[in-house]
Amino acid sequence: MGVSRGGFSSRFGFIMAAAGSAVGLGNIWGFPTQTASNGGAAFVLVYLVLAFSLAYPAFMAELLIGRYGQANAVSSMQKIARNTWQKRFGFVVGFGGIICAALILSFYGIIAGWMMSYALEPLARLGGLTGVADWLINHSLIRNILFTALFMGLTIFIIRRGVEQGIEKWSKRLMPMLIGLLILLIIYVFTLEGAREGFNAYLNPDISRILEPDLLISALGQAFFSLSLGTSVMIIYGSYIAKKENLVTLGAQVTLIDVSIAFLAGLLIIPSMYVAQAQGVAIFAEDGSLISGSNLVFTVLPALFSGMGFVGLFVAFGFFVLMSIAALTSSISMLEGPVSFAVERHDIPREKATTLIGLGILVLSIIIVVNLEWMLDFVAILSTQYGQPIIAMLCCVFAGWIWHRSDILAEIKQGNEEVEHSLFWKIWPWYTKFVCPTAIALVFWHSL
Repeated sequence: MGVSRGGFSSRFGFIMAAAGSAVGLGNIWGFPTQTASNGGAAFVLVYLVLAFSLAYPAFMAELLIGRYGQANAVSSMQKIARNTWQKRFGFVVGFGGIICAALILSFYGIIAGWMMSYALEPLARLGGLTGVADWLINHSLIRNILFTALFMGLTIFIIRRGVEQGIEKWSKRLMPMLIGLLILLIIYVFTLEGAREGFNAYLNPDISRILEPDLLISALGQAFFSLSLGTSVMIIYGSYIAKKENLVTLGAQVTLIDVSIAFLAGLLIIPSMYVAQAQGVAIFAEDGSLISGSNLVFTVLPALFSGMGFVGLFVAFGFFVLMSIAALTSSISMLEGPVSFAVERHDIPREKATTLIGLGILVLSIIIVVNLEWMLDFVAILSTQYGQPIIAMLCCVFAGWIWHRSDILAEIKQGNEEVEHSLFWKIWPWYTKFVCPTAIALVFWHSL
């Protein structure tokens, strides 16, 4: 690991940073929404199985490519290549992931800005500033641009400080805070009327539903997307890991933390929905579908918090701070991908590259805000439903079909000399070569 590039100073630092990247709004809100829309506990069961049997192998492929290359996503892919066409293919895959990460951040920053404004709304009400509070939770061009810029500013500030003093330092602070807030909110919601019905719906699976095609596809897509696959993020994070570390164990630990936080988020959101329902808030339509879908976080939950009275202001503040933290731990990883490419391939100083790229993405975010009605969904679908599956699939193809198996084994053995005789090595190469690309292709085909 080159001194000029920097790197993670500890195993805990990497785990917190990688888990922070994986844990974002998709986990804290997307996973519970998918759960509520796809059979409750049955979806949770399928998601857990697929996260470890399919998403983890693909996650390991990206980490290994990064640590082997010890460089940005493009350079790491090209170091594996052995001829001209493979190098060109590596450039397309690596740079495609960088573009995908930038597109995701452009709309992600807008939604994260909303989370921040909703977090400030309870404080404004506590201070008697009713007009300000109403402005904070109502869509307006000025509010959207202001809070998007504020969120992007925080992201730029962290990335400008580098790997150890920026990404690692802040991930160590934010991730324990996120987990603590989640647990406190779960404990509180459990004391409310209607929560037990929600816990029952979340934890008691209807086994008859686990083979439903839509449920399987949704769970598979959530498992891949929640681990930040297909955005070059895990390749660049892998490049900051010391050669002495056991990647098999590290990858498993990050995957476990990611799915655990998604599971905890479900323990908070699903019972909260039933609490809101007990208070007279409409959650489900007659056919059992969610009424507000992905907008539930900005409609039903504020109604729930409002029904709690004075205490609800503090609960609302804690919840939206939690969402903002989850967004920030992901956004810093998305910005690091393009920044590392600019720094290493074009010799641009980190601070300058971070500021220029961050501002460029902010400009794109503002364009989206101005055309919010159609452009937000367009960019989100383009990057997450099309870009991520394609890039994740091509990374698996690269690791499974282009990278020589003996070179992969040598890379893994640097941190785990006995891996050749482990169950992981007997299964993982085959999974990466055949099963993972097929599974991701299935998700992509379904998204069409």
